[in-house]
Amino acid sequence: MDVNGTVAEGFEPVREAFVRNFETLGERGAAVAVYRDGHKVVDLWGGTRDVDGTEPWERGTAQIVRSATKGVAAAVLLMLAERGELDLDAPVGHYWPEYKAQGKEHTLVRHVLAHRAGVPVLDRPLTPAEAADPDFAAAVLAAQAPAWEPGTNHGYHAQTYSWLTGELVLRATGRSVGEWIATGIAGPLGLDLWLGLPEAQAHRVGRVGPVEAPAQEGALRTRPKRAVAEAYADPDSLTTRAFAAITPLPDENDPSYRAAVLPASNGIATADGLARFYAALTGEVDGVRLFAPGTLERARTEVSAGPDRVLVIPTRFGLGYMLHGSASPLLGPGSFGHPGRGGALGFADPDSGIAFGYVTNGFRKSVTADPRAQALVRAVRTALA
Repeated sequence: MDVNGTVAEGFEPVREAFVRNFETLGERGAAVAVYRDGHKVVDLWGGTRDVDGTEPWERGTAQIVRSATKGVAAAVLLMLAERGELDLDAPVGHYWPEYKAQGKEHTLVRHVLAHRAGVPVLDRPLTPAEAADPDFAAAVLAAQAPAWEPGTNHGYHAQTYSWLTGELVLRATGRSVGEWIATGIAGPLGLDLWLGLPEAQAHRVGRVGPVEAPAQEGALRTRPKRAVAEAYADPDSLTTRAFAAITPLPDENDPSYRAAVLPASNGIATADGLARFYAALTGEVDGVRLFAPGTLERARTEVSAGPDRVLVIPTRFGLGYMLHGSASPLLGPGSFGHPGRGGALGFADPDSGIAFGYVTNGFRKSVTADPRAQALVRAVRTALA
């Protein structure tokens, strides 16, 4: 397997793991980037640009990163709070009066970031066209009754996170979250990262699709716990309904979907774009730092922990980020970031100075801990030992 790019001395285990992903884990096309203390130490890519094609992956090939988008969107809200433009302890209804309906008047902005808002499902799922209409989707969510009293429990807001965060940014700033990311994050850092893909960049983005685990891996895989399996099989469970808040599932290769602004699910990035973003959350990258030290601690301080009402496994969240744990193994106890279902992963580990980005064109059935990404994380850990 031909792999392109470079690794700094000492990070050779990452290259070895990246090659093994193609040889043993069914990787079709992917890239991984790692920064340490603001400097790039791993920049690798290989395979095909499209999951179903033969054109080679090139430097700068980008892919949709699904829920890894959530970590970028969360940064917008935290940066606005740092600047005094958004109060994390204020009710959502302070900025968005219509949201007070159906017993949601005490929902705080911090509840949204920590998946405690209680609205992971909709009584009537949105079509892809409705989901891409921010005004329509926000109105539907504002009228939705919560599944639990906001702030009292936590459950992954797989799709509704889009309209919660998007509307808060719009009400606080008058700009869409996609515009804010472009001018406040991607622009200053020179990131190949977009929420609302510009037509001029569409040629850089590969086709994505499902891939199966290799037969030998599937034979060794532990069967999911009965409660988890039952939750995904039950059409009325919070689990099923949360992921089906957009029905039918959007075509992720459709240009109109990629051009939409859905902060929960349709960001597009290179591996370097994700890694460089996380590097700038924890320190300076070419003179740019996104989070002040206090904001960094807010992001990675545990707010939600324990059984997740939606994912039905124990999860840990800070303000907008998954934290290191059994559901989302990262580099170490202080790591924070966000996976994309079945593939992408971006995170930072301030204790070691590491920032990590992985993108792929092949999505597997895993939700929070993709085996290919985890192999690369273990390799980084080995390199640091």
